[in-house]
Formats: sequence, structure tokens, C-alpha cells
Amino acid sequence: MNRIDRIAAILIQLQSRRIVKGQDIADRFHISLRTVYRDIKTLEEAGVPIIGEPGTGYTLMEGYRLPPVMFSREEATSFLPAEKLMEKFTDPSTFKLFESALLKIKAVLRSDDKEHLDVLNDSIAVISNPNIPERNKESDFLQQILRSISSKCVLQITYFANHSQQQSTREIEPVGIIMMSGKWYTVAYCRWRKAYRHFKVERIRAMNETKEHFGINHPPLQNFINELKHADTTMHEVMLRFDKTVMRYLGEQKYYSGFVAQRVLGDQIEMQFLTPSLEGILRWYLMFLDHAEIVSPSALKERAKAYLTAGIKKLDSY
Repeated sequence: MNRIDRIAAILIQLQSRRIVKGQDIADRFHISLRTVYRDIKTLEEAGVPIIGEPGTGYTLMEGYRLPPVMFSREEATSFLPAEKLMEKFTDPSTFKLFESALLKIKAVLRSDDKEHLDVLNDSIAVISNPNIPERNKESDFLQQILRSISSKCVLQITYFANHSQQQSTREIEPVGIIMMSGKWYTVAYCRWRKAYRHFKVERIRAMNETKEHFGINHPPLQNFINELKHADTTMHEVMLRFDKTVMRYLGEQKYYSGFVAQRVLGDQIEMQFLTPSLEGILRWYLMFLDHAEIVSPSALKERAKAYLTAGIKKLDSY
């Protein structure tokens, strides 16, 4: 990006947020802070009213607005796959807001760019895995959670815990929302547990905004993400062999089981996995029992024998 384009982009960035840190600008354009200072000075000399506060960042004087922005064709095209993903991976309320915003964006495009998007729209699709249940489209809680984070409003939720198969009502103070493995979660302080918890949004059965507001400044969401990344989890190396005839049935499930690598051994494929749960990978392996074998570890073999022995006893008792 040349300097003129970068300075214009910095002006747009300044208009997109109330306060923009110099380091944020430097990180976005991969430039030094010294270059940021020079670019900001260039904008000021051009008459842009920028207010800078040491240690805080830059902000535009209230009332200053950049004239309507024109998108390049490539920028406009990038909204199409985003729209398809938003429809599949957000709740109806969030998608409706995104759709409304996208219509306003399309309204400022040139006629030939609008036609370009219309042509491409039917050439982009997001297809769900038919073996994975569809998300609950009736749950419409993401916007409520985001409003709660902004207003610091306490939420009362009815939550179904999968491990206990029980439903409970509790009050939470949301910190943020994250997507993990294609599912939305909210990180929140649970007043019942008196600790921070991750709540799977699709397991929330009801949600109400209370009139109570929390005054606590909770840690930033990134802190919780870092904890997830560096969680002290023991990983087990597992080697399995599958007949080539069943490889097409493994699908994406092998990745959920921690697939690392594979090699061909005649009519079999030997696959290496790193998994935190021997229990989980064992139950997955048992689906292919007649066309697969455990190479290692020996503890997994012994556990498989115990499962099969217990299963045979149950069958014999019928």
C-alpha cells in the first residue's frame, strides 16, 4: 500500500472508533510508531481535526465526518461470503441486522459493482455437515448478550447443563462471546457459582435482562482466550490403523479426534492422533471396530477389551 492510500485508510480507521491507539494503527499497516506520527501530522496539516492524548490515543473532533466512502470491487465482493457465513453461524436477530447494514453498503456502490455482486451471489454457498445437527435457530440471544455487555446489565438465564442433564436458573454478568468448533459461547461471571464460566448459547433455554447493573470491570475477553490456549491438558498419542475401504466414512470426525498424520501400509492407513481424551477417541474407534485396530497405546487396547467384554455380557443377558 502506498503512503497516500495508507493515510486515507488511517482516516477511515480514526472515524470507525472513538479512540484509536497509535499501536493499533502501526499493527494494522505493519509500520513503526514513528511512521504513524508522521502520517497523523500529515492529516493534521491537511485540516483534519485530530485530538491526540499521550498514552490514550487519537480521536477526531466531534462533528467531523468523512464524505461517503466508496468501496473497491474487491472490498465489496468480500461481503458476499461474509453474508453466507453470518446466515449460518449467527442467530436470526444478528443476521437480520447484518443484512440491513449490507443493503446500506450496497446502496453506495456503483451500478456495475452492484451487477457484479448480483452475478456472484449465487456462486457462493456455505453447506452444513449433514451429520452434525443444525443449530437451534429459535435461540436468538447473541444480541441480548452484546447489549448486556455494553450496558453492564445482569442477565437471568435458564441453562441446560449437558453433563448433568439438568436445567437451572442463574444470574450472569457477560464478558464476551466467542466461537469454538462452530458453536457460540458466552464467557460470563456466574453469580451462582461465584466464578467465571463458559455457557454454550444453544443450551440457553430462556434469557431475561434484569434491571440490575454490575459495576465490576471484568477482565478483558482476551484473558480468557489465552487461558483456553494455554490450558494444562495432558495429550495422549494414539496410533490407529484403518482398512482403506472405510476411509471415506471417517470424514471430518478424524480432525475432532486430534488427527495429526497418516501413512499407507498396504491395504491399511495408519493414522496418528494427539488427543486429550482417550475415552473420546476410543468410542469413535469402536464405530469402525471390524475395519480398524489399535496400534498404541496399550492402555487404550485394555480399555477397549473392557468395553467389549461389558458389551458382550449385556447382549448375552437379553
